[in-house]
Amino acid sequence: MMEKPTVDIIIPTYKPGKVFEELLNRLERQTYPISGILVMNTQEEFWNKDWEKRYPKLRVHHIEKKEFDHGGTRARAAEDCKSDYMIYMTQDAMPADSKLVEEILRPLIEEKAQVSYARQLPAKNCRLIERFTRQFNYPEQPLTKGIEDLPRLGIKTYFCSNVCAAYDRRIYEKMGGFEKSAIFNEDMYYAAALVKKGYRIAYCADARVIHSHNYSCGQQFHRNFDMGVSQACRPDIFQGVSSEGEGIALVKKTAKFLIKERKPWLLAELFFQSAFKYAGYFLGKRYRCFPMWFIKFCTMNRSYWEQKEEN
Repeated sequence: MMEKPTVDIIIPTYKPGKVFEELLNRLERQTYPISGILVMNTQEEFWNKDWEKRYPKLRVHHIEKKEFDHGGTRARAAEDCKSDYMIYMTQDAMPADSKLVEEILRPLIEEKAQVSYARQLPAKNCRLIERFTRQFNYPEQPLTKGIEDLPRLGIKTYFCSNVCAAYDRRIYEKMGGFEKSAIFNEDMYYAAALVKKGYRIAYCADARVIHSHNYSCGQQFHRNFDMGVSQACRPDIFQGVSSEGEGIALVKKTAKFLIKERKPWLLAELFFQSAFKYAGYFLGKRYRCFPMWFIKFCTMNRSYWEQKEEN
């Protein structure tokens, strides 16, 4: 009987707590066998060493906060993986059921795609606007995307999320892996390069994780600033494939949804959130025009800029 392809789970962590422990518990109950769980933990003093005794598949590498990089840290983890496939997750992405690994690997094993990503469902405490955003970005219908979809889907052709995404390790190594220095969007950088080489991306609606945030306007600003920076750093990917149209479509559909739900007072919240998002994105795209003190004020990831100053 042919053995199943092997898979490792890779999770960057920072101050992991009870939510992370529950994630480990749910990974243990997956129907598809996991070979190992590799954690890239930032700052050892916040790590619970008891987890290494309780979860035998767990391996941990500790790094300093200044060493963390969205692309570089994940790339370092990949170098330590020997399995056929790698699933990247974040510490707050909770498997919705025991079939997450099985479902997210399906298109890779069947060779219909070379990277796949999961559907993100809202948590119970998720606010209404964010709940609708999850539905907009992660619908019920699965989708496989390739270069031929670029005229129709635009930037969404390249969309992939390392909140929970699976990679064919052989193709990953062939492609050169994640960019070693990325403030944000390391997953989309890789996905775009993949698509341009003729490979495909699968959105797996049946692979589900519970993951959402109730960001404040300020947090939305900082996050979208980094998103703008990431796009400005890679004009070869994003030039001519605008994000603004997708953002406007989301705002319009959210407004219609709020009116339909008879909650028009939430339109003010939508307006301010959208304004802060766009302001952050607009400034991030033009970060080269600003002094470093202003960039550090705007960013979510100060260590990225501190590394750049050191280099």
